[in-house]
Amino acid sequence: MGRYAGPKARVNRRLQSMVYESAGATRAMERRDQPPGMKVRSRRPSNYGAALMEKQKIKHYYGLGERQLRRYFEKAGRMKGNTGETLLLICERRLDNVVRRAGFTKTRPQARQGVVHGHFQVNGVKVTSPSYMLKAGDVVTVRPRTNLQNFYRSTVEEAQALSMEWLAVDRETLRASMQGLPGPSDISLPVDVNVVVEFLSR
Repeated sequence: MGRYAGPKARVNRRLQSMVYESAGATRAMERRDQPPGMKVRSRRPSNYGAALMEKQKIKHYYGLGERQLRRYFEKAGRMKGNTGETLLLICERRLDNVVRRAGFTKTRPQARQGVVHGHFQVNGVKVTSPSYMLKAGDVVTVRPRTNLQNFYRSTVEEAQALSMEWLAVDRETLRASMQGLPGPSDISLPVDVNVVVEFLSR
């Protein structure tokens, strides 16, 4: 699941949400936005089916496997506050997600690939784990190699610039500083997380 390599537009259509942001998936969704299959079912999904769909949105959007999602859920359950919101905020603090939110890449799969290949540093140290959990005060930079600097500088010029109070981005130096932690209003995925909490609690 964390390394899903199938047709991304098909997932977007099935989940009726733009969980994959690639240009091809976006164009395909615009051409045909109904669920995939020869016959489009018009009947409403069951409560179980709806909850499963919301859970799949989280898994595809953040690139998580089932076990990883459940580990995050258990961690969120031990923390104060709303479990659903906390679960999503944990996902928002992943290194690959922050790289994407900073505009260094156009999609989360691209951010994940860049992290795995060692293109990014956290506080001056190379990190190759996309699930690395960032905290307030951490600084993410592109490694000081000419080819990487040129590649990500051209990418950041094309990527959508997002304004976030908790993340300060210097597009010239390719530096993203965690000014704080994301809050509920900073969650980038539209999902009914309460039904996901109920689903995972069974």
